[in-house]
Amino acid sequence: MNPHEPAPSPSPDPSPAIADALDGLDARPTAQHVAAFERVHAALTDALSAIDGV
Repeated sequence: MNPHEPAPSPSPDPSPAIADALDGLDARPTAQHVAAFERVHAALTDALSAIDGV
């Protein structure tokens, strides 16, 4: 890393999005689980992409 370059900004915390997606999942119909898992996957993908600067 070049010492003259600014440090990368911290990556977004996916925890709130994951918690929201999974909140009450056990009480929802199974058909709704796929959408919840897709939201978790999207939140994790965004967080990982931010780390890599992609």
